[in-house]
Amino acid sequence: MERTGSLASMKIRTIVVEDEPLARARLCGLLEADAEIEIVAQCGDGLDAVAQIASLEPDLVFLDIQLPELDGFQVLTELGGENLPAVVFVTAYDKFAIKAFEVHALDYLLKPFDRERFQTALARVKSILAQRQNKLRTELSKLIGELRPEAKHLKRLVVKSGGKVVFLNATDVDWLESDDNYVNVRLAGKNHLVRETLGAMEERLSPEQFVRISRSVIVNTERIRSIEPGLNGAYIVILSTGDRLSLSRGYRATIAKLIGKEE
Repeated sequence: MERTGSLASMKIRTIVVEDEPLARARLCGLLEADAEIEIVAQCGDGLDAVAQIASLEPDLVFLDIQLPELDGFQVLTELGGENLPAVVFVTAYDKFAIKAFEVHALDYLLKPFDRERFQTALARVKSILAQRQNKLRTELSKLIGELRPEAKHLKRLVVKSGGKVVFLNATDVDWLESDDNYVNVRLAGKNHLVRETLGAMEERLSPEQFVRISRSVIVNTERIRSIEPGLNGAYIVILSTGDRLSLSRGYRATIAKLIGKEE
């Protein structure tokens, strides 16, 4: 969501994610004392955090790392690398993680923290929001990759459908198609729009299960029933769903991958 105006003319929409009620209440109390902050949601577990962040698209999230259901890093991984809010981690992590936060120009609150440390973190984030939003998102994506390399490939997709936030298992997806700056996710005969480019989505899907067969289409290899010759050197990929998709000539190497041979 693109926002217009300056921080001086609009409030910073903030979500607090903390599973401990007393710690959550203290954070909210400190934030409510700042006239520039508007708390739009409070969450006590990782799944709720993903749903609320995806739905409300806040400017800022105070995110505990140790959470039920999904930890803080898994929350960010589920949300993907684009359109992430500014994040202040609330953590008891070791020095390696803290150093990573500093290198990537993110901030953190190391429990237990005092009011002065909180104010320092908040002032830093305000500066980042005002001057370097795009750089923040890039650095945050890098940090996720460094600290949680095992979570590189998506296991679930978060989509909006009928006014609700829906979680889709990546393994259930049949195929994906580019739609400008969105991706149309096809699953069980239904379409779900995700605000992301197909190229960005491809980087986060497992290459062992998903292959690109044209500039605009990625398919789940487990759904492929057969491949037939088409016109002008192209091929037709037929899925178990009955969908017939064109495999472009420029992606002929995909055939070799699908049948386990090298061209």
